[in-house]
Amino acid sequence: MVRWREAHFPRAAPWHSAQGAPPPGRVLPADESLSRDAAYRLARGGTALLWRGDYPGAGRLLRELGSRAAREPSPAGSPPGSYAAHRAARARRAAARGALLVLLGEDLGLDLPGAPDVRRACAEAYGPVRGPMVVALSELLGVLGAHQWRRTGVVVPALGARIHPHYGVFPPTRGEYVRLVAEAPLPAATAGGARRIAFDLGTGTGVLAAVLARRGFGRVLATDVSPRALACARDTMGRLGLSARVRITGPALYPEGRADLVVCNPPWLPGDPRAPLDAGVHDPESRMLRGFLNGLDGHLRPGGEGWLILSDLAERLGLRAPGELRELIAAAGLRVAGRLRTRPGHPRSRRRADPLHAARAAEVVTLWRLAPDRPRGRAAGRRGSPARRRTGE
Repeated sequence: MVRWREAHFPRAAPWHSAQGAPPPGRVLPADESLSRDAAYRLARGGTALLWRGDYPGAGRLLRELGSRAAREPSPAGSPPGSYAAHRAARARRAAARGALLVLLGEDLGLDLPGAPDVRRACAEAYGPVRGPMVVALSELLGVLGAHQWRRTGVVVPALGARIHPHYGVFPPTRGEYVRLVAEAPLPAATAGGARRIAFDLGTGTGVLAAVLARRGFGRVLATDVSPRALACARDTMGRLGLSARVRITGPALYPEGRADLVVCNPPWLPGDPRAPLDAGVHDPESRMLRGFLNGLDGHLRPGGEGWLILSDLAERLGLRAPGELRELIAAAGLRVAGRLRTRPGHPRSRRRADPLHAARAAEVVTLWRLAPDRPRGRAAGRRGSPARRRTGE
């Protein structure tokens, strides 16, 4: 519960955070009469502000809180321009913005002058819950943005269709990894593969599973650990008419059985996610990457391949040592059968004001074609020479 006093009377309402944030311990009502200096001082001191003014005023204060937090110096041990400083700045900004709260009514509506109708967006994001409840305004804006994505969709040229991401599911806005999967040559054993099977691990919206089905795989099994992603992927298959050929399952990384092709696009940066959506970017201790590599040999049919789609941004930021990925591949008993590379075209790669601009501008996204390092049936431990492992690159 969130508790506060208003007009000398105690008030309370349930707290709701889809991001898993704890309820604030101290809450004060606020409106336009509160100065921005005082608002930021309270927010940085741990006091949340329950907004009682008009909706445009809430937006202005939210921007001010975020802007002031972004201007604060990085903590000791986080050199300017480093990824640690970048994450610290983002955390400060998120904490300051998260201190501004709003109260949703019984029907999940927002009763502030000038506020949009948020009821449908909240119902999509929060499911069958009822108000009243207190939420962070920054989260509510994320809910509204996700509703817009879901309504209009994201154009995916490789599919000739739109993908409609749900709240809490990473949208396929970086099309370069989708394009790699759509254009990479299929393993010889899968050519004309109406009876061939593909796995898509960590399917998210289901975009790669849909691409594989469109490329002729008769059966695609797509997995994810997130219930939101599983629901979104099922919706995607229904919209594209692929539900009969693509089965969505979870939460295990690998489904049972073997496939001719296993595709995995894990989070590109090692590290702990600080929010659910962060899990689409950060892979704690590279667990998903290691799980894919170590399980691949046991889930491939003869002649099959695993496709790992991964950016080298982690190496450029110093989060993964040069050569570490090749060591992980070799340790899993795999060899590199080939690689396809592309440069990202997302706006951040061209935004010079971005503190990580140098790394983003040089980033390369690679599709690694992986195969077992030895034919099945040979003794374990007899792996090909380094020269053999380089064949096909």
